[in-house]
Amino acid sequence: MGMLRKNNLLLTASGRPPWYTSKGKNLDVFIVGVAGGSASGKTSVAEVILKSLNVPWVVILSMDSFYKPLTPEQSARAFRNEHDFDHPNSFDYELLFKTLQALKQGEKVDIPIYDFKTHSRTNRTQRVYGANVVIFEGIFALYDPAVLSLMDMKIFVDADGDVRLARRLQRDVSERGRDLAGVLAQYQRFVKPSYETYIHPTMRNADVIVPRGLANQRAIHLITQMITKQLRESYLNFRWELARVPCSECALTDKPNLTVLPATNQLKGLHTIIRNRDTSRHDFIFYSERLCTLVVERGLSLLPFTDVTVTTPTGAPYAGQRLQSPRLCGVSILRAGSTMESGLRKVCKDIAVGKILIQSDPVTGEPKLHYCKFPRDLATSYVLLMDALVGTGAAALMAIRVLLDHRVPEDHIIFLNLLAAPQGIHAVTKAFPQVRIVSSMVDPHLSVDKLYIEPGLGNFGDRYFGTEPAESATGSNTPTVLA
Repeated sequence: MGMLRKNNLLLTASGRPPWYTSKGKNLDVFIVGVAGGSASGKTSVAEVILKSLNVPWVVILSMDSFYKPLTPEQSARAFRNEHDFDHPNSFDYELLFKTLQALKQGEKVDIPIYDFKTHSRTNRTQRVYGANVVIFEGIFALYDPAVLSLMDMKIFVDADGDVRLARRLQRDVSERGRDLAGVLAQYQRFVKPSYETYIHPTMRNADVIVPRGLANQRAIHLITQMITKQLRESYLNFRWELARVPCSECALTDKPNLTVLPATNQLKGLHTIIRNRDTSRHDFIFYSERLCTLVVERGLSLLPFTDVTVTTPTGAPYAGQRLQSPRLCGVSILRAGSTMESGLRKVCKDIAVGKILIQSDPVTGEPKLHYCKFPRDLATSYVLLMDALVGTGAAALMAIRVLLDHRVPEDHIIFLNLLAAPQGIHAVTKAFPQVRIVSSMVDPHLSVDKLYIEPGLGNFGDRYFGTEPAESATGSNTPTVLA
């Protein structure tokens, strides 16, 4: 069994996923540090913890990604097995700290990719978005005071020296292309002295010590239980917490960045058609796209314009307006958001459109990012973010978070939707007060039990794409299920 070094572990999960709050605020993402000697089983222990945690968005970050780039002379020594990779000075602690700090704040990071066969940091990176839990493992994971200050739990994996040597021989020869004699020489000259001088003393910084590494299943199970207990209380009911916000706190009158289309007879007529459960799919598509063009046109009016004078065919001047920035792109939240692309292109010819796929986790119900692809000039464009329906606002929060991580200024995002619930509007405006929202209509209720907009208009994507369940064709009213 692992030994608990501190009776009261400070678990500072904030109760909100890392993409909920705007940049610059400490979001207290849970960071677990896993240290130990080379080949002690750190990575295996981290992977078991990852698989055992039944929470969304757990990321393993390896310290191996943060080796310093080598000079030509150092690289030559490395190929002769004469460079000390097990000394603290071999790691880029400044980059490591900045990366962990960004993850702690729920921001996107680009993790360097290190090539052990060439002893070099490649030009490629792996992009990681904000996680609920970050498991950081490495021989010096508990060494640097600044890095230690970011951790919520610190683990030291202790394994017998002979076991570590045997594992290292097998790994370096089979996986990293080293020769047996070189591995043994490097172990005697660098690895063993470094463990005794630098790594083993960091055990005193650990909250939990795991003797025998991966073989100690009881200790790993205890660690997993401790993390899960704290996180379950904080994260897993997030969408339902959004839905339970009282309507009295979601008053639309105090939302200066919200624009709701005037309730004209035409608007009510369009809503009457698309809300009617007996409306054919053909008519549903036609009239919902008409409604979308109205929303897009209203959204365009929020963009900055500048005065300009042109000459008419009669030779007379005309004092008009022109967009200050010609850069404009759309981003649709799949799949309902893609239904608005046709209406967008009717108003903005040849506009570039990006995609972002967010789906609910089947176990937790939490929104998860699966895919995103954006236009190349996204960061310098005004972005028309589109989702047909907004219930709790969880998918919108994540989508905006991703846009911000791609360096889109918050006040350059205009969120377009056809129908929304007060709770969703409240969540987005509270988290991102500079994002402007344009909706054709806001319904009064959001079902707390099933997250349906009421009265709603059914499952928008199913009705648009013709993927409704068989019973819907008989006239049953399919409620709206929203991310």
